[in-house]
Amino acid sequence: MAMRFTFARTFPVVLGLALVLATCGLTPALAQTVTPAPPGKQQKKLPEAPAKLPKVDRNKNIDFLFGALKAAPDEASAKHVEARIWAIWIQTPSDTASLLMARAKTAVDAQKIDVAIKLLDSVIKLRPDYIEAWNRRATLYYMQNDYGRSLADIREVLIREPRHFGALAGLGMIMQEVGDEKRALEAYRKALAVNPHLDKIPDQVKSLTEKVEGRDI
Repeated sequence: MAMRFTFARTFPVVLGLALVLATCGLTPALAQTVTPAPPGKQQKKLPEAPAKLPKVDRNKNIDFLFGALKAAPDEASAKHVEARIWAIWIQTPSDTASLLMARAKTAVDAQKIDVAIKLLDSVIKLRPDYIEAWNRRATLYYMQNDYGRSLADIREVLIREPRHFGALAGLGMIMQEVGDEKRALEAYRKALAVNPHLDKIPDQVKSLTEKVEGRDI
């Protein structure tokens, strides 16, 4: 089963940082149930992207989904679209990469973080274009409080996908923990610009805005 790794200590970031660490007690959100509309009121519904597209249409598909994410009329619709984006991000580019990713997850489940990192090293060496390998390794470095390496991997994620709201939120969390509140605020705002429906991030932006820019008079 595919899981999503996230930068999450004080709150779950349903983002990226679609593979969540099993050891963090978070579960994947690759499917969302849309809340039924009240009687007599028709629920707004977003247009659906095709369930499967040829590889050549991968970028077109994810561009469509990012547009749908911004336009989502409600939380349930937004989570559904977000899950579709994660489903694209976690698709492994080869059978070998898939096997190594599965072994890395098994290692994490067994609390063998160093082994998991070495397996992810192999995935990245084999397929440096695979964003989720960088993202997952960034999360493991974060868990080890190795912020330097975690930030380096986040940078690689954002080079390949500047809209990766999980990596942006993770960047904000690290900046906040090291005391750079200005850069934390910038990262959180960028994450919200891509995905306005991120859990807890608006509260962080509000709090940091008051600290960094002061209260409105």
